[in-house]
Parts: sequence; C-alpha cells; structure tokens
Amino acid sequence: RATVVISSGNHDSARRLGFSSRLIDAAGVHLRTLPSDVGRAVVLPDADGDVVVHALPYLDPDAVREPWGLPARSHEAALTAAMARVRADLATRPGVRSVVLAHAFVAGGRPSESERDIAVGGVSRVPTHVFDGIDYVALGHLHGPHVLDDRMRYSGSPLAYSFSESAQTKGSWLVDL
Repeated sequence: RATVVISSGNHDSARRLGFSSRLIDAAGVHLRTLPSDVGRAVVLPDADGDVVVHALPYLDPDAVREPWGLPARSHEAALTAAMARVRADLATRPGVRSVVLAHAFVAGGRPSESERDIAVGGVSRVPTHVFDGIDYVALGHLHGPHVLDDRMRYSGSPLAYSFSESAQTKGSWLVDL
C-alpha cells in the first residue's frame, strides 16, 4: 500500500481538491489544501524511524495576511509563518526526519512562460533560508527540474505546458532520507 501526500498549487481549486480530505486520509491519500492544514503532519513509519511530512498548499498572501497577522504582503511572509507552524509541530517530535512540500517560487529557480506569475516586483520570491532545518524540501510551482541545493529541489511538471518547455527533460526525484 502506498501513502500519497498532496498539496494544492496556485492553479488548483483548493476547496474542490480538498473536499472530504479527512475521509480520504484513511485510505492513505493525504490532501493538504487549506491554510488551516498547515502544521497538520503526515507521519510515515519507517525502519529507521518516523518521517514527518508537512505539505504546504499554495498560500496566497492576501488570504492569510489578516488571519495569520503577517507583517507584510508577500510569499516570504506567508511561508515564514507557515514554517513557524511546521517547526512547532516538529519540536514535539524529536529525532524524526522531516520533509516539507511547498508550492512556491523559491529564489534560485527559473520559471518558464507557462507558469502563472504570482506576484509583482519579486514579492513572490522566497529565500531558501525560510526552509532551514528541514531534511528535505520538495518544491512545486516551477515546471522545470531545478536543484537549489542537496536538500531542496523542484521536480518540475510531468508534461510540457508551453513551447518554452518542449526541450525540457521531464522526470522526478527519488530521494533517500
């Protein structure tokens, strides 16, 4: 039996994708689509100890700014607040390996023409240090594969969505924790 962890992106209808997610969790498919899901981990038992997965949906800064008391209207502020919730959960689980799935434009990635612009003037770029202390960060949003460092990567989309992506090698990462 496979366990699947999915978070919604900026092209998804978070409410539609997340409909009945609490029931679907029981089948081993864990959907994290709403800001209220941030900090709700999926724990994967393993022979080497637990792996704790936190899936962060696309977090629109306008939608979370007031309820989360963000200091600024930016993706960096939204993801910094989300990572504070993740770290609070991880602090209650000493010795686990941690994985974060995040749908964001993290500094160092290069977009193609088919990715919807999610900000003006660089507001969308999130510095890599926001994810410090996490064992592996699986990023979504950019359609091409990018390695930002040993523990942070974009796998890219499985299909080409524009002519600028036609020469991209599509694939996925197999990560050993």
